Amino acid sequence: MHYWLMKSEPDVFSIGDLKAAKRAPWDGVRNYQARNNIEQMHAGDLFLFYHSSCKPPGLAGVGEIVSEPYPDRAALDPSSPYHDPKATAEKLPWKAVDVCFREAFDQLLSLETIRTLPGLEGLALLKKASRLSVMPVTAEQWEILVGAARSAALGA
Repeated sequence: MHYWLMKSEPDVFSIGDLKAAKRAPWDGVRNYQARNNIEQMHAGDLFLFYHSSCKPPGLAGVGEIVSEPYPDRAALDPSSPYHDPKATAEKLPWKAVDVCFREAFDQLLSLETIRTLPGLEGLALLKKASRLSVMPVTAEQWEILVGAARSAALGA
């Protein structure tokens, strides 16, 4: 199993939206490194759902990858906000995966708090200029982050 951190703006798609949908495509990724990360995903992998471009940004919950990567056809749809005018059916570089809801944290684990947690020095999210929307997380980082999010809700 692999672990991931995936970012979404909550006014576009939030952990609550995923919970309501139960299963949804994670599409619209238009960065090659993030796309490469999606290509490494497998059904059964888990991801941290990160609310970005909001105040405060932070971890909102956990989801599961429930499909293998597949071509992101939103790139071909001119009415889609994820349309890529350079993409064709024969040359479609973008990938998507289906995801499902696993858990919403009782409270957001803010980026400010994440920065203070020991053991996360190598976390891609905390690197300068890290703007990837999909990034790997080690098993150790996963345990630290999920543990902190769950204990924050308990006031620990």
